[in-house]
Parts: sequence; structure tokens; C-alpha cells
Amino acid sequence: MSYSLQLYTLRNALQEDLAGTIKKVAEIGFTQVEPYNFVATAKELGVALKENGLTASSGHAPLLSQDQDEIFAAAKELGIGTVIEPYITAEHWQDAETIQATAAKLNAAAKKGAEYGIRVGYHNHAWELESTIEGQTALEYFEGLLDPELVLEVDTYWVAVGGQDPVDILTKLGDRVKFIHIKDGPLNTDTKAQQPAGQGKIPVWDVIGAAKSLEVGVVEFDDYSGDIFAGITQSLAFLNSAKATEGAQA
Repeated sequence: MSYSLQLYTLRNALQEDLAGTIKKVAEIGFTQVEPYNFVATAKELGVALKENGLTASSGHAPLLSQDQDEIFAAAKELGIGTVIEPYITAEHWQDAETIQATAAKLNAAAKKGAEYGIRVGYHNHAWELESTIEGQTALEYFEGLLDPELVLEVDTYWVAVGGQDPVDILTKLGDRVKFIHIKDGPLNTDTKAQQPAGQGKIPVWDVIGAAKSLEVGVVEFDDYSGDIFAGITQSLAFLNSAKATEGAQA
């Protein structure tokens, strides 16, 4: 298991100076990043990643609302092995029929992705956990409809905000979970109140331990009231100090 950084965290800095921001990410100590909406910046981003020795094993792109061939072609160019649908709005998670339709669309996207040698995944927010379908969360119900090759990237913070225990959800979703988003904070929808990993209410090591088939733990802030580069530096330092702090937290 390795650590990555969701570049959405640095969206403002990237808009101002993509090359300089990627250089800073590498200097902080990240070796992997997770790009978002990467079609538009694929060439510039590809150059910056190569110059700084960074790889992108996963990336976010709106597979269900934009040109899939364009997305998969850009992903291949960037070396992204898993393209993750990042966001499907709350109204799509309120009834079984709509969830079935979404799963069918994602299964179709996965078949197209396979033609490019790319795996497809889905990333949750809070509403997939707030909604109950046939006695389980909408996310669990959705998982049961996905083809075997699809993966999940569980945003463990939004699971908790949605009223569920991330350790319990990760245990239930099992081997489907290959990526998690690691973020911390007070467990509410005030994104600016989010904190570096280990400084909020998420039991980070318990969460990581519950994802038994985890490939990459992805650091992310949706927003932050402090200096964002200091925030991601503190998150990575906390994660890299796993052995020193795990015993203390247990």
C-alpha cells in the first residue's frame, strides 16, 4: 500500500502554476498523485509529473457525463490505471431503480475502459451512506450491482459525515475497495474545518487497517482554512510515522 495526493486539494495553486505546484508536491515527499478532470491539462500535467518523478495510478473524471474515449485516452497518456467517477448527486441514491441505472452505466463504462487497459471505479460522498435501500446503505446496495472488475474508492470522511462507521463500511465492502480517501476533521459538512490526518475525529489507522485489499491511500482536503501545503505536509508526515504513532493511538 502506498500514499497519493488528490490534486483537487491544490486546485487553486494548480490553476495559478501547474508546473510549480507539482514540483512542490514532489518536494513535500509525495511520489504519487490522483489527478482530477485531467483531460484538459493532460499534456502539461504529463510533463510536470515526469520532470518530478511522480506517477498517477488513479484519476478522477466524470465518466457518466463526458466523452469516455477522450477520458480513457488521456488517462492512458498519463499512465493512470484506474479512472474513478468522482461524484453522482444525491437524488440518484434515493431509490433502487435509479441506483440500478447508475450501476448499469458504470458497468458499461468499465467495458469501454477495459478496451484501453484501464479499470473503472467510483468515489462516494455522504449521501450514498445517508440513504437506505433494502436494509443497507445505498453504497452497499450499489456495490452489489457492479461487475467484478469495478473497484471502489471509499471517501472515509464522507462515510462518517453520512452517519456510518467507516471501519464497518470498509469491512462490509471487502475486496472491492482498492483506494480510500484519507481526510480528517470534525465530521461535518464544513469543508474548511477539515484537518490534517490524525488531527480530527477519524480513527485513521483503524480505517486503513479495515481496507484489506487497499492499493493506495489518497490524501485529500475538500477545503482548508490554513495553508494547504502545510496541511498536506502534516498529513503525509502523520502517515509516514505509522509505526511510531499506531501504538499510541490504539
